[in-house]
Amino acid sequence: MTSHATHLWRLLKWGRTLARHGALRGIEQDSNTPAPVRRLARLARFGAWVPREPRYAEAFQAIGPAAIKLGQSLATRPDLVGEDAARDLLSLQDALPPVPFATIRAEIEASFGRPLEEIYASFDEQAVGAASIAQVHKAITTEGRTVAVKVLRPGIRERFGRDIDTYEWAAAHLEQLGGEAARLRPRLVIANLKRWTARELDLRREAASASELAEAMAAVPGYIIPAIDWDRTNGRVMTLEWIDGIKISDRAALIAAGHDLQAIAERLVNTFLRQAIAEGFFHADMHQGNLFVLSDGSIAAIDFGIMGRIDRRARLWLAEILYGLITGNYRRVAEIHFEAQYVPPHHDVREFATALRAVGEPMRGKPVSELSVGQMLDGLFAITRDFDMQTQPHLLLLQKTMVMVEGVATMLHPQINMWDVSGPYVKSWLRDELGPEAKLADSLHEAADTWKRLPGLVRRLEERFPSAGGAPPPPPLPEIRLVPMRGGWLLRYGAVALVAALVGATATALALGWSV
Repeated sequence: MTSHATHLWRLLKWGRTLARHGALRGIEQDSNTPAPVRRLARLARFGAWVPREPRYAEAFQAIGPAAIKLGQSLATRPDLVGEDAARDLLSLQDALPPVPFATIRAEIEASFGRPLEEIYASFDEQAVGAASIAQVHKAITTEGRTVAVKVLRPGIRERFGRDIDTYEWAAAHLEQLGGEAARLRPRLVIANLKRWTARELDLRREAASASELAEAMAAVPGYIIPAIDWDRTNGRVMTLEWIDGIKISDRAALIAAGHDLQAIAERLVNTFLRQAIAEGFFHADMHQGNLFVLSDGSIAAIDFGIMGRIDRRARLWLAEILYGLITGNYRRVAEIHFEAQYVPPHHDVREFATALRAVGEPMRGKPVSELSVGQMLDGLFAITRDFDMQTQPHLLLLQKTMVMVEGVATMLHPQINMWDVSGPYVKSWLRDELGPEAKLADSLHEAADTWKRLPGLVRRLEERFPSAGGAPPPPPLPEIRLVPMRGGWLLRYGAVALVAALVGATATALALGWSV
């Protein structure tokens, strides 16, 4: 079992690394940053030479793979971190230093139990892309097909395991503070992150996800998923169809090739909505490095290690919430939150609707470029706090992916209006899904005299058998040994541990989209 001192050392070391690369400068200078956090940031850079321009990508890369995941998420949001920071962080998508080819050859041969030459007719020793978890090489199979070969970085599973262990420790201490920290449920968030990374570190699971999504999206034009070569795929190596296209992040190349960037941006948004709302199974790592544009304007996606699922009940709520915000029906949006039990019942649904209106109205009818995203997020976060809404871990992947999709779409077409683009699809889906149910509801309303005792019966049943409100039961949480708070020195060092835990948990929160 990892000691308290080891966890604390890791957290402090990560903070020091960020400070040395100038990555804490924005936090230190932001007037909204709490004073204790600003003091901690100043302390972290004490005695260090700090570069004039922050080196975010280098800092996240030095910390480790979990931090790289955070940087990849932030790279999609220049509106939050600034154009310069987002441009710097883009190198984390697939421009990390690759592992030497001799190590990759050894990994492939060990995983298949035979020489590389028996598996592939030719294999390019130069990696075409290297990310936090794996790197990709171009190869030709013995049958003559051009393929991409994805290989896990050696030791990555163990490294991720150590980082997650410290995240769990930090989250447990943060939750002990109670109040706002407990409402955010950081331990459940980390438990979900742990499950997601476990799936991402097994390439057979990724291959299965790609195959499942390809079946679900087969009838959708303009969206391509490469086929899996199952004979050359195992837990550490995945072989799939080679994709020839332009990276969606290369805006200049897309324009030079004559592509309609507005059409591509709108296709990306609607394809994501199709996956999330209609299928309930979506690609949850849609950053620029994982999306390509083919010669005919189709979007090709890769890297299916992180996938999200939403059950039908939650999808109906999600669609109604989106459509309610689009049309300004804040009362219905508020009612859905109460039906889903996301808002405790002691609050007033009308008050919640008014709070939603205060956030939603300034956004309607405006392009993203004219919105203050920071103010919007502040408003949404204030609502969750004022109405005692707990974090819903089963929706965090969806929130995180929506942020990514918006970031990519805005990069392609800064004048895009996300509400106008998503509105027609959401309306059509709701009409198809809720049409018969709406007629049934009308019939029940007309026969109110017959069913007048039904509400009382439902209330009694709910009191006897409480509902989960659309949220799946929380996963089992590991036992975490907490720092004892006895004695003066323990109080002092325990306080430092909690502050460090706060920093670590806050970074994780940004990666997973808590603020939305």
